[in-house]
Amino acid sequence: MKLLLTGAYNYTEEQLKHLAGLGYQITLLPDERIPDGLDAVNFEVVVCNNLFRHIEIATFKNLKFIQLTSVGTDRIPMDYITKKGIKLETARGVYSIPIAEWVILKILELYKNSRYFFHSQQSHTWIKERNLTELSDKTAAIIGYGSIGIETAKRLKAFNVNIIAVDSRKPCTEEMNWVTELQSPENLDTVLSQSDIVVLTLPLTEQTRHLINRQRLNAMKANAVLVNVSRGAIINEQALIKVLKQDKFLGVALDVFEEEPLPESSPLWDFERVLVTPHNAFVSDKNHRRLFNRILKNLSEYAKLHRREIPADIT
Repeated sequence: MKLLLTGAYNYTEEQLKHLAGLGYQITLLPDERIPDGLDAVNFEVVVCNNLFRHIEIATFKNLKFIQLTSVGTDRIPMDYITKKGIKLETARGVYSIPIAEWVILKILELYKNSRYFFHSQQSHTWIKERNLTELSDKTAAIIGYGSIGIETAKRLKAFNVNIIAVDSRKPCTEEMNWVTELQSPENLDTVLSQSDIVVLTLPLTEQTRHLINRQRLNAMKANAVLVNVSRGAIINEQALIKVLKQDKFLGVALDVFEEEPLPESSPLWDFERVLVTPHNAFVSDKNHRRLFNRILKNLSEYAKLHRREIPADIT
């Protein structure tokens, strides 16, 4: 069983031995952006991130299983994968905790105006800021109540926040413990108008592209906080820029953008009320182990289903 591993994950020698012990013949592609010369025909299993943006997936004639190192599926040819019946697993849950922590950090930075105190410290200025906001009793809408949304809700609930989850999926009983109410996407406009905080954690699809448009930005509260940790194209950035120029929003925190890297000429860099990070919210010292455990588990299960003997010492 031929397995292609790309440089989307930095494997240790011990980890490679674990995967080989499952019965895989491993080929390493250090940089998936440079697949030149790769003989893709015989690979049955691929672990990657953006590989299929750089090489045509149809060249993988025997491909049966793809393990992504990312959560989103907007960078892979889903129509082809579905048509060919290729098994697909993502890194769902691997990055949820650090992203949720980032969301809480940015909300508090905006509510407590940490940028003001940073500038004051730089200039050695001792002037109190009296216009600070309390998080308790605010209403937060989490648009897309998946793994990241759930972890975010857990943390917001600890601050006594009223949480509205917006999702077409019916959460299980345990997942509902963290939210005040569940609303369907059809009620999004009403939810946005009621929310002090809006957190975007939904996948990018043709249906969700520019979901947050000029009309919906205008419908939000004037002093709302908007946070995006999903994909940049969920928000119409040009519409957001126009609204920000009208002094709307207490603050906006963006980790993802329609174009990445964010161009130096983008006005988003310069708004005092906008916090920008370079698609960095997912980073954590625990990701490496969590992601490998996910890869190992899924590849082990695939090997078992395809009559591969797994040594007893592989756990």
